Amino acid sequence: MAMLAMIGAALPAAAAEPEKRIAVISAFEPEWIALQAAMTGKSEQLINGTRFLSGTLGGKKVVLFLSGVSMTNAAMTTQLALDRFPIRSIVFSGVAGGIDPKLDVGDVVVADKWTEYLESAFARATPAGFVPPDRDDGAAGLPAYGMMYPRTIGVRHPVSGAYERRTWFDADPAMIAVARAMPPVTLRRCSKTLCLKAQPRVVVGGHGVSGPVFMDNAEYRQYLFKTFDAQVLDMESAAVAHVAYSNAVPFIAFRSLSDLAGGDPGENQARAFYPLASENSALVVTAFLKALPD
Repeated sequence: MAMLAMIGAALPAAAAEPEKRIAVISAFEPEWIALQAAMTGKSEQLINGTRFLSGTLGGKKVVLFLSGVSMTNAAMTTQLALDRFPIRSIVFSGVAGGIDPKLDVGDVVVADKWTEYLESAFARATPAGFVPPDRDDGAAGLPAYGMMYPRTIGVRHPVSGAYERRTWFDADPAMIAVARAMPPVTLRRCSKTLCLKAQPRVVVGGHGVSGPVFMDNAEYRQYLFKTFDAQVLDMESAAVAHVAYSNAVPFIAFRSLSDLAGGDPGENQARAFYPLASENSALVVTAFLKALPD
């Protein structure tokens, strides 16, 4: 009995479960810099060329990293983070193009669902017009844009493993509720050199669309608004929402409008308003993290 007690005392204690963190993701440098400035207690890991910063943001334990621009980069780095870190939820912060004519540059949109708008069948041209494939089990039932017929997205259910086809990936309802209820955030109207015509605002709800295209076309913008009832367009969020769904991890995205995706009154405004839009998105994300329950 004494020998057993000695052996038991010699065994190491079970390792404590690592504390789960919120993955906070940005697409590119201006967004990343704005969020880093508000972080404390930072430590860095380099994995497959991607810098992951662990620390505290808005009073919550987070791991902050860049997704890289566009859909494949975003999906790849998000899955990498989920594989290497104990992640409890995902928050995306970045800039975007405005689709809804009611919105303007500087506004921050928190869409409650996202889709990959270029998931399509490109139809064959015939004397009678464009004809999509005879067998198209993934047809989304949405109007075409010329030869482009929207399709649903094939994915495995994260619990049952059943194959399903989806058009939309939802933001987490509980996180959306926090975004609706959090204290008002005063967004910045002016950068060092430019000011917006009106005070920007936070808009919670609506639809976001993503694709591997920098979109700057007024006609296609109208099509996206009419077909998908889209408020905002970017190049990453739907890919991250897709990965989050496949891993059963809660997700939300905050997108600040740097331009109007082809609806700008003159030339595209993105380059002029990237810094301001990035700062506004970071302000809202930091306030959201403070409001998020532990």
